[in-house]
Amino acid sequence: MHYPFYLLASHILLPVVFTRLLVKSRHNPAYRRRWLERLGVYKTAQAASPIWIHTVSVGEFNAAKPLIKGLQARHPAIPILVTTTTPTGSDAVKAFDPALLHGYLPYDVPGAVKRFLDHWQPRLSIIFETEIWPTLYRQTADRAISILLVNARLSEKSARGYQKLQPLITETLNRASQIAAASNPDADQLKGLCGSLDQLSVLGNIKFDYQPPNNAASQIEQIRNSLNFASRKTWIAASTHPEEEALMLQAHQQVLKTVPDALLVLVPRHPERFDQVAELCEQTLPTARRSLNQPCSTQINVYLADTMGELALFYGATDAAFVGGSLVPVGGHNLCEPAAYARAPLFGPHMHNFVEIRDLLASVDGARQIEDSQQLGQELIRLLNDPKEANRRGSLALKTLQQHRGATNKLLALIATTLDD
Repeated sequence: MHYPFYLLASHILLPVVFTRLLVKSRHNPAYRRRWLERLGVYKTAQAASPIWIHTVSVGEFNAAKPLIKGLQARHPAIPILVTTTTPTGSDAVKAFDPALLHGYLPYDVPGAVKRFLDHWQPRLSIIFETEIWPTLYRQTADRAISILLVNARLSEKSARGYQKLQPLITETLNRASQIAAASNPDADQLKGLCGSLDQLSVLGNIKFDYQPPNNAASQIEQIRNSLNFASRKTWIAASTHPEEEALMLQAHQQVLKTVPDALLVLVPRHPERFDQVAELCEQTLPTARRSLNQPCSTQINVYLADTMGELALFYGATDAAFVGGSLVPVGGHNLCEPAAYARAPLFGPHMHNFVEIRDLLASVDGARQIEDSQQLGQELIRLLNDPKEANRRGSLALKTLQQHRGATNKLLALIATTLDD
């Protein structure tokens, strides 16, 4: 009886969801576009039985890139459809490879899901992390389309939330053909929630497989030279959230007292907040904006990197890194990207979305937790004034990342087996 109640709730909430899109569009007009896709209606021409990969937004899509490259190399004749739920995710897909098909994932109501599957007719579905949609799984499995839930993660906090819907979640996950957990703790959480899952295995975290693009070194050098980073001590505050930017500015003011030429490169998580963050920065310290091509002179204290798709390069172009979403209770963001550029990231106490990566890097001193903006300032002063120490910790971060790579190849082997069935 749980699924009928879910169906009723999903229909009742549909107007609320569209209203939320409209509210979001006040700051990002892209949320007003392509609404029909949310209902399973697509203008894009139908492909010939694509492999369908679902990634919620930019973070999940970035994690999927090595897998997508591997699929393109091993199965060049099969088109790939990537679905996201956010405009920034859509932009990331198009910027990465125009050959990829893209559509928004439909809302989880029967008519929308049916139209989505009728239009695309995927031969295989690959769903990243813990996207559990009862109607989508039900209709996909009923059409004998294999569902692979990959890089599956489940934090203690999420497990407690899902516990309230345990019968429905168990029924839904049992429709997946394979569930590839990112780590043993994630697998344990899934078993604790659903009991026995015969299709569950641990293949490792695909985020460890992230590597800088081949042309990264030249792009980083161009950034460092054009923005005068090479002659200054720089640090990046990446993927910051509301209330966190003010803490970053406090930490930077502390740094400037000891390192007067220091530069903060600030990268807010969501583009709809760029103007708001710019106003805050300009009220606090001399600021330049990348989106306006403003020069980063020696008089500038804050460089607002308010563009999309350049975060990883700024990790490589700066001397120290803080990863946001962790000084506020968001759950943190991916520590593997700075580690891939030999930067030992700093992070706050709220990292429950990345427990495995956090603990691995911290255990070798390849990352450190700070509790507040004051401690962040102290750590930054230490790193900026001691490049040898920064390089030592960054090398440990990169080495740890390299030691735990390999999940992508395991997933590719699993996908090949599924395609051959």
